[in-house]
Amino acid sequence: MEIKKGAKKTCYFCEKGKDPSYKEYEELAKFLSERGKIIGRRQTGVCAKHQRILSREIKRARQLALLPYLIT
Repeated sequence: MEIKKGAKKTCYFCEKGKDPSYKEYEELAKFLSERGKIIGRRQTGVCAKHQRILSREIKRARQLALLPYLIT
């Protein structure tokens, strides 16, 4: 049995050539689930460096009430 590998996902932020920022909260909302949780790297394809920055910026945006903590 042959194991098939999917196409390797490329990092959204490396392609754009910029870092995530809390000021662009509409862009950060793409990386949240319907319930408001941060989606992991394996699903989004974001590199490790940008995933760390992304989670920090999402938390900053939540603190400033730009993004919700929970969506019920």
